[in-house]
Amino acid sequence: MLKRLVIAATVVGLVPLSLCSAAWAHGPSRQKVSETIEINAPVDKVWKVVGNFQDASWIPVVAKTEGKGGNDINATRTLTLKNGGVIEEQLDKYEPDDHMYAYEITKVDVKVFPVNDYSSHITVEASGDNKSTVTWWGGFYRGYMLNDPPPDLTDEVALKAVTGLYKASLENLKKKIEGGN
Repeated sequence: MLKRLVIAATVVGLVPLSLCSAAWAHGPSRQKVSETIEINAPVDKVWKVVGNFQDASWIPVVAKTEGKGGNDINATRTLTLKNGGVIEEQLDKYEPDDHMYAYEITKVDVKVFPVNDYSSHITVEASGDNKSTVTWWGGFYRGYMLNDPPPDLTDEVALKAVTGLYKASLENLKKKIEGGN
């Protein structure tokens, strides 16, 4: 009986300590960005550009796309950026009938793109007569996964980088499709 009391007292005494250390050990929170644009073109025309996982030429920071596997699940692509940086990605889901795909970054230098554990999906939906809505959604962690990140790898920097990429890319996509380029 005494042994049970000692064990119970020890557990009760340790619970508050474990809760305190869990609070101190909190790392980054998953961030999310979603950007949408309406394009004056039918879904099939927009999907022809966006839906090819092996061609990221509509993303303005991309200088070259090289890949393997086409639009098959687990296909890969390597994006060489105009600044010389490289990002490797993998296709996780591809649903051409629904005009949607999902992918993840498998390798990136956080100095090139300040994120970790990035996953994303893109959809194209009809939105009226000969109009389409493109939505690009991403979830990720900041570039520094521990507490007290350096100024260039904070949540705010990661959010700004992803939001900027999505907005510039969607505007470029709209210009490319509506302008006929």
